[in-house]
Amino acid sequence: MSKRSASPPSAQGTLIKRSRSSETQNTAQLIISSSGKEREQALIRTVKRTSNLEAPIVSLSGAHGGEILSCRFDPTGQNIAACSADKSVSLWRTYPPNTNYGLLPSLHKAPITDIHWSLFSSLIYTVSADHTMIYTDVATGERTRKIRAHRGIINTLDRTMGGGAGIELLATGSDDGTVKVWEGGHEASKQPVATFELGCPVTAVCWSADGSNLYIGALDNEIHVYDIRKQAEVSTLSGHTETPTSITLSPNGSFILSPSLSSQTIIHDVRPFSPSPTRIHRVLAGAPAGFEHTLLKGAWSKDDGGQRVAVGGADRTVTIWDVESSKILYKLPGHKGTVTCVDFHPKEPVILTGGKDGIMLVGELEQGISV
Repeated sequence: MSKRSASPPSAQGTLIKRSRSSETQNTAQLIISSSGKEREQALIRTVKRTSNLEAPIVSLSGAHGGEILSCRFDPTGQNIAACSADKSVSLWRTYPPNTNYGLLPSLHKAPITDIHWSLFSSLIYTVSADHTMIYTDVATGERTRKIRAHRGIINTLDRTMGGGAGIELLATGSDDGTVKVWEGGHEASKQPVATFELGCPVTAVCWSADGSNLYIGALDNEIHVYDIRKQAEVSTLSGHTETPTSITLSPNGSFILSPSLSSQTIIHDVRPFSPSPTRIHRVLAGAPAGFEHTLLKGAWSKDDGGQRVAVGGADRTVTIWDVESSKILYKLPGHKGTVTCVDFHPKEPVILTGGKDGIMLVGELEQGISV
């Protein structure tokens, strides 16, 4: 792990829109247009700031030479981790000066497809096309576990705290048609806790709120619900006409979000008693999946309790919807390639996006309504 006390300009967060008015006012002056001759010719608009970012939009670039396949805030929102097709992981500060303070080069031997921060320790978990899962301690940069987890490309990873036992559990899904459950933490075993055979490649996994169920997306276009205690499939969620590319649980644990290769995003109701026999709560359109068959990762907003959801697209934008009305609130530009992954800040109206252009954008949104 190479630690950087003073990152080079190419690795630092580059400000897209410069902001600063005063220490007492949380506003920013944005230059909307200018002829380049006189500053007086520029149209300047003052907008209300909604976060502690240094600017309304911040670009994090220079760390990766390949497409970013997953990027996530840590549970505190102070740090960002991203993984790439260039086999490396980068670590960033969310707030000024947005330093790229850590780089884990060649962590895997093939593209790193997904990454998650541990919920209780200093570990990050990564999975890769090299069939392995690695636990890395970000405090020391040391790799604490390397597990040959599957016989095929590992596409997806999720983690949860297992019931009342206080044990972190991981789930991995692979092209070998299996989902495996593992213990997390520094003293974890290298043997799986459970293995589920799906019979076709797995593209997405997601834990239920209590850690008792796994939602599994697969090439058969279904979302399979597995009971961990019974170690068996208990139901399926239909509606997709193409493969689900990711599954994400809402903050209240009642709904799951799943974009698909059909460019259709579905929100399923996973409460014990659903008013809809199909369990389809909302069907959202507007984020094109494209022809590359990229496993696009969606996200729920957290500062407002999950009133908004976001998915990137092949049109180089991020689409954000209001859940209850199904209306598109934002189409956020800025990337020069497909937007592969998004994440919301755990405490502020801030969104993180990563794309095939190898950069990440951190931007603030309008304040949501707290629930």
